[in-house]
Amino acid sequence: MPRWEPDARIRLVASALHLFSEQGYDRTTVAEIAERAGLTKSTFFRYFPDKREVLAAGQETLSRLLVEGIAAAPPDATPLAAVADGLERAAGEMTPLNRALAPRLKAVIATSTELQERDALKQVGLAAAMAEALRARGVPERAAALAAELGVLAFKEAFAEWIAADNGRALGELARAALDDLRTAATEIG
Repeated sequence: MPRWEPDARIRLVASALHLFSEQGYDRTTVAEIAERAGLTKSTFFRYFPDKREVLAAGQETLSRLLVEGIAAAPPDATPLAAVADGLERAAGEMTPLNRALAPRLKAVIATSTELQERDALKQVGLAAAMAEALRARGVPERAAALAAELGVLAFKEAFAEWIAADNGRALGELARAALDDLRTAATEIG
């Protein structure tokens, strides 16, 4: 087996999701994931500390993209407009592979309370990163927290719609529409 293989991280994620779907998360070992990816167990551990972390593989990148988009928003942008720019930035980096693997990821997470809790923590982390980026722009704490939470909810809704088999719309378009719907709903609750 060669010492270096291109796209090892992506292959490990794809292999893990396929195995988790086929035989269950709990019954899948790191060795099986590595073997399915055509890599060694030690290569797996170069990328992930354990198999749970495979399911959060894009977390840091997603947070970074959201923050970059918020930071790059025009200086006079409202907090929600800045969040919309963050959503657009993140959506623009999603690939057909993200779209193809997401239903498996969603199904695997649904099978385990532990994985559902980790997914919820992931969303908390995204909101915290966006809120911090908004505070860095001078947005007050409460407004930053609320805008960030709306951003996470909009992204979650948009992503679920984007991965649907019958969807033909772009993720960025769906995210902006979801954020607009949430803004409208917020004004309706009073």
